Amino acid sequence: MSERSVSRRKQGKQWYDVLAPEMFEREELGSTPAEESEQVLGRTIETTLGELQNDASENNKKLKFQVNEVAGKSAYTEFSKYELTRDYTRSLVRRGSSKIEAFITVLTTDDYRLQIQPVAFTTKSADESQEKAIRREMIDIVEESASDRTFKDLIDSVITGRLSSAIYNEAKQIYPVRRVEIQKATLEAHPEEVAAEEETSVDLDEEETAVDLDEAEEAAEDEAADEDAAAEADDEEAEADEE
Repeated sequence: MSERSVSRRKQGKQWYDVLAPEMFEREELGSTPAEESEQVLGRTIETTLGELQNDASENNKKLKFQVNEVAGKSAYTEFSKYELTRDYTRSLVRRGSSKIEAFITVLTTDDYRLQIQPVAFTTKSADESQEKAIRREMIDIVEESASDRTFKDLIDSVITGRLSSAIYNEAKQIYPVRRVEIQKATLEAHPEEVAAEEETSVDLDEEETAVDLDEAEEAAEDEAADEDAAAEADDEEAEADEE
């Protein structure tokens, strides 16, 4: 048995306090055990907005955080996902009404990529064109909101209900709407991941361009060879006629 294994056993597990992101004032979310601090990185913890704000009326909003930094016995987290509970979402469904959803991927001003999923519930059944118009309004508003907000500000507008209110105010002009919610918001990629994807995309485009150029050159060479062969054939035919 290695000395490292022995020292781990002697040391045992330590407890780390898991803290919410700065936008939630570093509230303590709980604690997690680990033999080494590196083992805490990447762990996730779920809670509700109600628990964070000590407000039972907000218990229908679930939050997921992921540990991205450990300092001493404190494990700091970042936002990972916001989601309405299934029971709450089901309670909004009514017979004879329409449920309109959209799945929108956006990039914030500080290059975080998220997927936002708004949902609207109408008072009565809307027709296809009205549903399409409301969905288009959802997409436009969410994309516009992301285009001039940081990651932190966009998440804040989701959690506080400002984004859903903005959608509601526009959607109700198309067809009577009873309720609009953001049913889910998920962090898909960090700025460095987005940059790496863009770089890979550029490299692939350059490779495809190089291949296209090579193919074009080969095609041109083949065409020139065909023209030369045709010219030689014409010359031979002309010589035969002269004889």
